[in-house]
Amino acid sequence: MKKLVLILTITMTLALSKNATAQETIVDVAVGNEDFTTLVTALKAADLVGALQGDGPFTVFAPTNDAFAKIDSKTLNSLLETKNQKELANILTYHVVSSKITANDVIDALKNGNGTVELKALNGQVLTVIQKDEKIWLKDVNGNYSEIVATDVMGSNGVIHVINTVAMPK
Repeated sequence: MKKLVLILTITMTLALSKNATAQETIVDVAVGNEDFTTLVTALKAADLVGALQGDGPFTVFAPTNDAFAKIDSKTLNSLLETKNQKELANILTYHVVSSKITANDVIDALKNGNGTVELKALNGQVLTVIQKDEKIWLKDVNGNYSEIVATDVMGSNGVIHVINTVAMPK
């Protein structure tokens, strides 16, 4: 009986320590979520999976499948073609900031910034985070809005905030 308890204790300790240290990257989290299948397909087509599995930290404003469905299907399919890889990479890197920004960080920054905060995306363009109607929104350079519908999905190399519309760069 003591031997069984010892084996169970060691097994549980190893399992818990593995879970504590082997947290998934933000790409792994996206791959494991059925709401991000289009995003994952796009990341693969743009050859960005490896980059976003790096050390980070990253903040990803991740569009859901429904967000991508708002894009004309012909346009979306065209973006996924190899010849449009740079354009797709530009769009996807517009959704990534090279630091870890949690929801609390955003709220604090909005308070300090009188309701708006500008973030520089990996593609070099600016995303604006604003608070209106008691919700937090992402505004792209074209003036289009995307609601942040879920926050603080943590990965080992950053954080994901879920958005309901694809942000479009210039």
